[in-house]
Amino acid sequence: MLQNQVAIVTGATRGIGKSIAMRLAEQGMKLSLWGSSDEIHSVGQELKEKGYTMIETIQADVSNEQDVQAAVEKTVEVFGTIDVLVNNAGIGFFKLVEDTNLEEWKRVFEVNVQGVFLCSKAVLPYLKEKRGGSIITVSSDVGRYTIANGGAYTATKYAVQGFCGSLAQEMREYNVRVGTINPGMVDTYFAGGTQGAAGKETMIQADDIANAVIYMASAPGNITIDQIVIHPFMQTYPVI
Repeated sequence: MLQNQVAIVTGATRGIGKSIAMRLAEQGMKLSLWGSSDEIHSVGQELKEKGYTMIETIQADVSNEQDVQAAVEKTVEVFGTIDVLVNNAGIGFFKLVEDTNLEEWKRVFEVNVQGVFLCSKAVLPYLKEKRGGSIITVSSDVGRYTIANGGAYTATKYAVQGFCGSLAQEMREYNVRVGTINPGMVDTYFAGGTQGAAGKETMIQADDIANAVIYMASAPGNITIDQIVIHPFMQTYPVI
């Protein structure tokens, strides 16, 4: 169902984003992979060496409006359209509120919230025109509950949940699905080497997130999936 569709994946250099890119390539999708450093080009080369040739890699900062607009225009220039946006780019920031300075607060909002806004807004004209497609944002389960030492990060995830919920309502008349994937602790570099109280074996794998992206992107257009929640000891399940 996803064969030959065009997907943008932000934050695709490593971790969850790279896993999503790999799994979408396996589905036969044409990929525009974005990363904030030139390392993104090595991911594209790796995929091409595996035989996936319909790959474009773009170095872009999702918090920069000019970068985002240029990256979207390049994607359309290369592939002709956009079917799926995966907002995966994000940064972690974990400090006590009293130890967090304003610049740190601003930066985590710029990437985690402003980036989702800018990327989503930039692809809307293409999805509305075709009256279909998906905007899928990799958020976090801390967008549904709070944690200590995570005031800034948790606030961004609550903001993302609110934004995506509103956008989903706006886009329903255009048959454009907007939803979030909300995992618990994932076994990637983002976890900072932390294995958690119950150990590394309890952590979610990046491929679990990638599979959820495929599930959301390939569901029939008349099914609205607002959220997918993933926990280590539970099956992935949608909140519809």
